[in-house]
Amino acid sequence: MQVIRDLSKLPEDARRGAIAIGNFDGVHLGHARIVSRLIERAREVQGPAVVFTFDPHPVRLLRPDQCPPPLTWTERKAELLVDLGVDWMVAFPTDEAMLQLSPREFFNTIVRERLDARAMVEGPNFFFGHNREGTIDVLRTLTDEAGITLSVVDPQVVDGEFVSSSRIRRLIAAGDVREARAMLTGPYRIRGMVTHGAGRGAKIGFPTANVHAIDTLLPGEGVYAGRAWIDGQAWPAAVNIGGNPTFDEQERKVEAHLIGWSAPLYGKPLELGFWRRLRDIRPFPSIEALQAQLADDVQLTQQIIAEE
Repeated sequence: MQVIRDLSKLPEDARRGAIAIGNFDGVHLGHARIVSRLIERAREVQGPAVVFTFDPHPVRLLRPDQCPPPLTWTERKAELLVDLGVDWMVAFPTDEAMLQLSPREFFNTIVRERLDARAMVEGPNFFFGHNREGTIDVLRTLTDEAGITLSVVDPQVVDGEFVSSSRIRRLIAAGDVREARAMLTGPYRIRGMVTHGAGRGAKIGFPTANVHAIDTLLPGEGVYAGRAWIDGQAWPAAVNIGGNPTFDEQERKVEAHLIGWSAPLYGKPLELGFWRRLRDIRPFPSIEALQAQLADDVQLTQQIIAEE
């Protein structure tokens, strides 16, 4: 699937289908429920299933001090939506002009004129237009007037609570990536660039990639079992998020040991996926004690990944 950013270049086969509008941050089970209905509706109207998102999130422009870090970057979001069966994803550039559109103006410009939608699918808490004045009831009035069918999908519930991006964000920030993963459609991932570090890991037999310029939410401090994606290849990885108290380093860093990898990584983009939090960050009385713990971390990581 190709991500569409310019609606003036919208392909004809991305029009006259079913659309779902929202941020879809994280692409969780609630989003998957919406997408499932979206695909059903697209088949009924014999058109494409289209997800329309905003890039960046409108809150980043309206209230930047209140905008939480995202759970997914645009390309990752598109990958997850493709896996669910979506045909097209629009990543509409958010600007002041778009934010000033009334609900009716937004509906007429985007839904009717640009996408020429035949059906819409949304959750019950959907808002759109200037100051979020467009509610699901407003949308129902507009779709009725336009002869567009509207399906409203109930939220997904896990353990007695609604699945939401904010709920998942709290879990990840606390380091509970395993519980967060149970509500996501794929393991939580971050991305960044590999830069030079102190090189201590290589000296004690566990070389690490220092990952910087991460643009999504960072999991809480700890050691994690996961995978790394580099040059199109996936490798099991033990990931350390936090300081290095054994060497009296308090700076919070992201360091990944790619198990079995031997080629240089500096200057390369790297993605890290999180399966399970293994332990807290703590100081060790000696280098030998640290090496023994790292060996245990690697062994447990291999076991966890092999079981997936």
